[in-house]
Amino acid sequence: MTETGRGSDSIAVKTLLKNPEIIGKAVGFKDLTKMHGEWIRRMVYGKGDYTLQAHRGSYKSSCLAVAIAMMMVIYPKRNIIFLRKTDDDVAEMMRMVAKILKSEIFQNLAFRLYGTELTLTTETTEQISTNLWTSPMGSSQLQGLGIRASITGKHAFYVITDDICNKEDRSSRAERERTKMQYDELQNIRNRGGRIINLGTPWHRHDVFCKMPNIHKYDCYTTELISPEKLREIRESMPPFLFAANYELKHIASSDAIFITAPVFTNDERLIHNGYAHIDAAFGGSDYTAFTCAQKQADGSIVMYGRLWHKDVGSVLEQILREATRLRCNIIRCEENSDRGFLKREINRYPGFSVWAKTYNESQSKKIKIETYLRQAWGKIRFLEGTDREFIDQILDYTEYAEHDDAPDSAATLCRFFSTHNWEGKR
Repeated sequence: MTETGRGSDSIAVKTLLKNPEIIGKAVGFKDLTKMHGEWIRRMVYGKGDYTLQAHRGSYKSSCLAVAIAMMMVIYPKRNIIFLRKTDDDVAEMMRMVAKILKSEIFQNLAFRLYGTELTLTTETTEQISTNLWTSPMGSSQLQGLGIRASITGKHAFYVITDDICNKEDRSSRAERERTKMQYDELQNIRNRGGRIINLGTPWHRHDVFCKMPNIHKYDCYTTELISPEKLREIRESMPPFLFAANYELKHIASSDAIFITAPVFTNDERLIHNGYAHIDAAFGGSDYTAFTCAQKQADGSIVMYGRLWHKDVGSVLEQILREATRLRCNIIRCEENSDRGFLKREINRYPGFSVWAKTYNESQSKKIKIETYLRQAWGKIRFLEGTDREFIDQILDYTEYAEHDDAPDSAATLCRFFSTHNWEGKR
């Protein structure tokens, strides 16, 4: 950075650059505090990658707009690629940055640093360049992209993401995986010595934030930006899971989930031998097929293994029988209510496996079964290594309003048997 100011001018510039919340207030963000100044300093002057998680209404995007404008003036030889979830979101940020660069304080800042008037040589909803930017490659100083845009061949010193994770990532595993794959690609466009800066709010325990480094969290209680009265009003205006995600930065459904402690694992496969197996079968539609093996131990704990497929049971039946054989769970229980014994007959006549099926009649609601038996046993369960992560996630995400409950239903059926010694839950 070159400073051309002398005396009081030089002191004024240094004061502004050290206290960027003053700059933010001058361009219209009147509610910025010293905490926001720290956020901006980490973005502009920090070393290495940086991730800021902050609650809704915390002015993080306002801080980012100020930070980007500062980068463009203070480090005019470093280009920036900015990504948001959609093109419309990108356009909003680009308009904000352009407006900040045209403000009086940035005009004065540029003049004091370089002795020249600051002008925008390119200004669109996708690209911004200033007269301080000179690139032999013909690229723009700031380029905005939607997260799904092609980034092949692009390079930047700063790669910045803002809210690339949203409600879609909460409800769709496919969307979470797409977002994570695109985030991985950002490593290829960052220049050597450059930085990746991320801002946003988490939506799911396995969303893109699990790949982001150096996370700094600021929930609604940490920032003290929202009064207790207003927080109560906000909490009452939305479902608990949404408040938890947007304001408390907790994983989705954590506020009303009943399985809140982390799962425990064991790698001793022998502990599950000669145990009990259960299938919660899907026969088309959007349901999952869940397969669970479990064995109760002498100390009262339960060793459990689970698999989950988003497929019809017929298409994964051979995999289920192989798993049951490997774990020496030679009798599989199937609910008779839904298929009138069809799955039992299919298993018992399947060639090449010494695994047998028995049926039972289910008379208890899933909700009662899960919230009674699986909940009571949860602290005693050790999952066998190799259990599908999605099987466990479906249990952890279970609430009364969960879209899918096949894994917790299957696991609860076995826990009920260990508690009542009766497959139908009758004492």
